[in-house]
Amino acid sequence: MAENEGRITIHMAASLDGYIARADGSVDWMETADEYAAGEELDADYVSRFLEGIDCYLMGSGTYLTALDFEKRGLGWAYGDKPVLVLTSRALEHSRESVTFHSEDLQGLLKQLRGRYANIWVAGGGKLAGNMMRLGLVDEIRYSILPVLIGKGISFFEGLDNDVALHLLKSRAYRSGMVALRYAVAR
Repeated sequence: MAENEGRITIHMAASLDGYIARADGSVDWMETADEYAAGEELDADYVSRFLEGIDCYLMGSGTYLTALDFEKRGLGWAYGDKPVLVLTSRALEHSRESVTFHSEDLQGLLKQLRGRYANIWVAGGGKLAGNMMRLGLVDEIRYSILPVLIGKGISFFEGLDNDVALHLLKSRAYRSGMVALRYAVAR
């Protein structure tokens, strides 16, 4: 990665068995009641400072619709005023000025984003994550594993058809029972 290129990170929360959503797209299983006493507390100030470092978000249409549903249920818009780019070929509800829809070539779009943003955060879409990994467009993966098995659903990396070597950078266990893993994509 050249110095002036943005860093692309895929982050998703998933079940221990590797699903980011049920087959119907629902994520009701994310609200778990586990408690791990030896885990770290997820501090709101830390989260706020961390989110400030993200320059833009990229997601698929399913993730966007889930985010809209969360907002309609009173859970807020998780992305603040940061630019949100939604990859879709469908006509979707335009919820705010910071959201734009894109259907062009993924590689071309990411080349443009790398030139404009330092920290590009891929917030979801198993298909999107799989395509990006196949095309070698990812620098880092952050995997938040929730303490639940759901058996079937939408895979974290839909349709990944080859091995991708990773290097563990960090791991953390939280009081909620969630384990956060941070990997560099080996080149």
